[in-house]
Amino acid sequence: MSGRWLAILGIGEDGVEGLAPSARALIAQAVLVVGGARHLGLAAPLIHGEPLPWPLPLQGAFPAILARRGQPVVVLASGDPYCYGIGGTLAAVVPVAETLCIPARSAFSLACARLGWAMQDVATVSLCGHDPATLLPLLHHRRRVLVLSADETTPGVVCALLRRHGFAGSTVHVLEALGGPRERVRAVTAGAGPPEDVQRLNLLALELIAGPQARAIPLARGLPDQFFEHDGQMTKSEVRAVTLAALAPCAGETLWDIGCGSGSIAIEWLLSHPANRAIGIESRPDRAARAARNALALGVPRLELVIGDAPAALAGLPPPDKVFIGGGAQDAGVVQAAWAALPSGGRLVINAVTIETEALLFAGHAAHGGMLTRLSVDRLDTVGSMHGFRPAMTVTQWVAVKP
Repeated sequence: MSGRWLAILGIGEDGVEGLAPSARALIAQAVLVVGGARHLGLAAPLIHGEPLPWPLPLQGAFPAILARRGQPVVVLASGDPYCYGIGGTLAAVVPVAETLCIPARSAFSLACARLGWAMQDVATVSLCGHDPATLLPLLHHRRRVLVLSADETTPGVVCALLRRHGFAGSTVHVLEALGGPRERVRAVTAGAGPPEDVQRLNLLALELIAGPQARAIPLARGLPDQFFEHDGQMTKSEVRAVTLAALAPCAGETLWDIGCGSGSIAIEWLLSHPANRAIGIESRPDRAARAARNALALGVPRLELVIGDAPAALAGLPPPDKVFIGGGAQDAGVVQAAWAALPSGGRLVINAVTIETEALLFAGHAAHGGMLTRLSVDRLDTVGSMHGFRPAMTVTQWVAVKP
């Protein structure tokens, strides 16, 4: 097609035999063919131009690709290039109007076809370049999950993770080299672990079974306090649930958590959607380290942490869609800086437990409007040999949306 000089082609383990005639012609005509060593090997009978294996990092090949703008160039990818593949990365470099994509069957599609699973009922995740902890939020009883493996070690890592979190009875299907002559599908339990001879190219299909001691991460916000490592300075479960509701997270939004402490608000924000971003600002390095450990333990290692005092530490940060201030609202300058950073429609939520911080909230409410709410929680406690309800400190919450 006119103007579409960069062809992004999916190729499967069946090699050139599985390619459409149009894809074969594009490879044969290309002056440059970029791909992994495996991809280049599969397409070798058709390559007449210069083959370029992907360097590390992949971006190292972009100058060579862009230098041939207007000439026929092919990038080879596994299966569907826009399913956890190179397609999205290239779209940020080359306008989509200049590209042509011909996908092959994705590994996920092939796995569902082999197992008889409906794709719309299955969760998917990639562990290629991602911490295995990102799998944790998906561990729910009777759920089915497809996992793209980084290499032959991934099945063992995933089985060990499932055992540690109480899912040892889960079935782990190890699907290798799908769609090619070396295809193999085997099933084991997480407790038994994977076979020893797993091929590097593999995919895992999990049928999750929660044991009696399993700890699934609930979908509702306001996780139990014991899920978090903390030093007592943490937004407690009931108030946290109300705070997350007040923040109203939407997919793809960025949160500033100023004075993040244990990171509980930012972590639950990230759990709301995999596209969400959270930046925790914390003045104490020990608390920032604790927040990082909590984020990893709860499957959101993408939590970003900035150590420093607000408002100075806010300079240069990516702009927020929402801001929460829990432990950093003692300074009117912090509130002013947070309000100034928000876009129109952005939301500010501040929790206060001291009368000094309450005064800042009252001043903010007078200047910007919004809603002031007092939250009181009583928990059952022992009183000698009997029981009674002991009140926690009352929280005053200000929620304001910037016009």
